[in-house]
Amino acid sequence: MSDKQKTLAKEAVLSGVGLHTGNNVTLTFKPANPDTGFVFVRTDLEGTPQVEADAQYVVSTARGTTLEKKGVKVHTTEHVLAALVGMDIDNCIIEIDNAEPPIMDGSSKFFVEAIEQAGIVEQDKEREYYKIKEIVTYVDPETGSEITAIPADEYQVTTMVDFGTKVLGTQNATLTSIKYFKRDISDSRTFCFLHELEQLLAAGLVKGGDLDNAIVYVDKEITPETKARLCKAFNREDVAIRPNGILDHLTLHHPNEAARHKLLDVVGDLALIGTKLKAKIIATKPGHQINTNFAKKLSKQIKLAQRNKIPEFDLNAEPVYDINDIIKLLPHRPPFLLIDKVISKTETELIGVKNVTMNEPFFVGHFPKEPVMPGVLQIEAMAQLGGLLILGELENPQEYSTYFMKIENAKFKRKVVPGDTLVFKLELLEPIRRGIVHMQGYGYVGNQIAVEAEMMAVITKE
Repeated sequence: MSDKQKTLAKEAVLSGVGLHTGNNVTLTFKPANPDTGFVFVRTDLEGTPQVEADAQYVVSTARGTTLEKKGVKVHTTEHVLAALVGMDIDNCIIEIDNAEPPIMDGSSKFFVEAIEQAGIVEQDKEREYYKIKEIVTYVDPETGSEITAIPADEYQVTTMVDFGTKVLGTQNATLTSIKYFKRDISDSRTFCFLHELEQLLAAGLVKGGDLDNAIVYVDKEITPETKARLCKAFNREDVAIRPNGILDHLTLHHPNEAARHKLLDVVGDLALIGTKLKAKIIATKPGHQINTNFAKKLSKQIKLAQRNKIPEFDLNAEPVYDINDIIKLLPHRPPFLLIDKVISKTETELIGVKNVTMNEPFFVGHFPKEPVMPGVLQIEAMAQLGGLLILGELENPQEYSTYFMKIENAKFKRKVVPGDTLVFKLELLEPIRRGIVHMQGYGYVGNQIAVEAEMMAVITKE
């Protein structure tokens, strides 16, 4: 099944006010080229500066996630980003003519609807995922908040919250697939407690807030003075408490709407990783600070893996070529046959395995007191894998041989010792012409790159 990157079919425009600034703002979603990701553009500033949705640019998580690049800020980014992820978008330009997107109703609902109305199109570029293979955890010891990513075949999120109040206690929410984001999560609105609202008003914030775009849970007695301040702040004649402890006339969209909105925030904040995940995220007492700290941790891990070009492989998979198949294709024989099996194969790439044991004959004389696999043999093993890539496509491979022509940019980054499993990836750098093969090889031990080299060989018929 095709899994291409996606963007909007056309522009989508929304207008409203910023939650904290109270300024009128117009937001425009625009289609973007493959591999663009999500990029905010401040059209109100000279030069229309850009701020990429990247965890490295997080500068504040007080009541929302703020990004800053070269002095240019974008506030309260999470609801917009959650909508884009929830609608399975990969690339989008987000133009705003003020410092923060419009709050709308305090959820992602209106952003989702605008994206849906604009339409979604596939692009001519494969989507890349980062698949969690081992559990990754981030804990904030001060708050007791914790986020964990565990292996899964698709992106899933579970949030568990405990607010410790009578009006709003323990709640859980789960998103089993991103395709259910619109239905189950997108309309869940932001919320706060009455005592927090009073603090925000005193600090001059939530200038664009009203009692229609946030749920206010009443966790304290409303005194006449408090009521007067609220009426003045929200331009109302009166405010009242509903039987379920919510201020004024709002009706909950879901019994666990607070937990669902926390899940929405997790989705939006983790968009800052910049790569789609195959993982189950379990967030206990999440908030913007721990969300974005986890995003930073995972982003660094992903960038390191991408820089090292670590391939995805299953050492227990049925081999494409076992040792008997390899002997039929290559002229090499033990002890100079250095590939044990091939576990993955495409037209332009092979992944092969070499189990390094103490019985290797070269260990007898190569640093016998501290055995190390010779670097030249690591290069030779990659070359043999290259031979399998080419000879495996020929009708009578036994009639052909491959010979080195050139080795460039060879680097050895860690010792390879007995007990290591060397996983090699060999890829063609350009189509084969006149029997000349230009290829790049990498060797890995675990998640560390051990060796790499650019090689050129020639195929000849015997």
